[in-house]
Amino acid sequence: MHKPSNRNFFLLISVIGGLAILSSTMSKTPALPLFSKALGASPAEIGWIVMASTVPGILISFPAGALSDYLGKRSIIYAALFVFATAPFLYLLVSDVWQLIAVRFYHGFSTAIFGTVVNAAIAERYVQDRAEKLSAYSSATIVGRSVAPFLGGLLISLASFQMVYLACGISAVLALALGFLLPDESKPAARSHIRPHFMDSLRTVLKDRYMLATSLVEAALYLVFGAIEAFLALFASSKGIPAWEIGIILGAQLLSIVFLKPLMGTISDKSGRERVIIPGLIVAGISVLLLPRFPGVFGLVVLVSLFGIGFAAVTSSTSALVADLTKNGAYGSSMGVLSTIMDIGQSIGPVLTGWMVGRHGYVAAFSLLAAILLAVAISFGYIAWLRGKHKP
Repeated sequence: MHKPSNRNFFLLISVIGGLAILSSTMSKTPALPLFSKALGASPAEIGWIVMASTVPGILISFPAGALSDYLGKRSIIYAALFVFATAPFLYLLVSDVWQLIAVRFYHGFSTAIFGTVVNAAIAERYVQDRAEKLSAYSSATIVGRSVAPFLGGLLISLASFQMVYLACGISAVLALALGFLLPDESKPAARSHIRPHFMDSLRTVLKDRYMLATSLVEAALYLVFGAIEAFLALFASSKGIPAWEIGIILGAQLLSIVFLKPLMGTISDKSGRERVIIPGLIVAGISVLLLPRFPGVFGLVVLVSLFGIGFAAVTSSTSALVADLTKNGAYGSSMGVLSTIMDIGQSIGPVLTGWMVGRHGYVAAFSLLAAILLAVAISFGYIAWLRGKHKP
């Protein structure tokens, strides 16, 4: 049975996460590619714009996670919520592509820090039902992600991009206000020991090949996820689909994740991580392969929902598997490495896809993304088989 403070923490952080992720998702889905296009950005430039928000994850995820192991999770969460609350209002000042890149870079620090540290806090507080709790929290944030495309698409159609970013700001300010209600945590390690422990944690994590392989799975999945976020809206728009229907298409993907991720987490806790990860990668890969071949609203809704099922299966287990492999309670460091590698993948996705779309079109671009997921499924399956074979 969990302590009351743990129950309070989980409920509150889920609400905060939902509001924060609603804000960050509405700033980009479907607004960002459409806003970028309105500023005159080319497909390649849109790739760079989308990538700008993932670069901070490469730079800050591990340091933020490691610092949270020794300074405490709550103070680092406050810093992330401050960025969430201030970034949306900067979009109102944007008038060219480079300004948008700069704002996206700043905004990216919020999700990079927040996601890493919150996952570490949950993994630290819950052991027996770790995947279930991580998945339940993720689903709470995906409620925000699910509402965002519908609300964003509607606000673009009925009002303007400026109204979208004002709505983002209101949601993030509410998340910041609720952050001050987070319960106290156990006292972290002494500050004087941060530096040596920081390097020891990094070396320990990087020596674990299976942890790195799991992180690469998540990187590949987010590479594809980021590419779909950036270019599926443009693909649908090129087929004459209006913004509000594009919001429905992208929202359908996120709704499937909301409803299935907790179930996938429970299955992962009971049957094993690999048995959920590998089928999830295969389902996601096949759905992406078929996306450009069914360009109608109904076909895209069905296929992005299938991708959401695969995404839910994989991400319900990757964070939990990394936490399972963590030694000496350094959950922040482990989640930081996972987030860093994931953000490298998510950074590559839009740029690679933008180049492919510009040179070879949408069919070739989505086929490449599908091939990446299927290749990773085979590779991870082989690594998992070798690990099982050599277990004592």
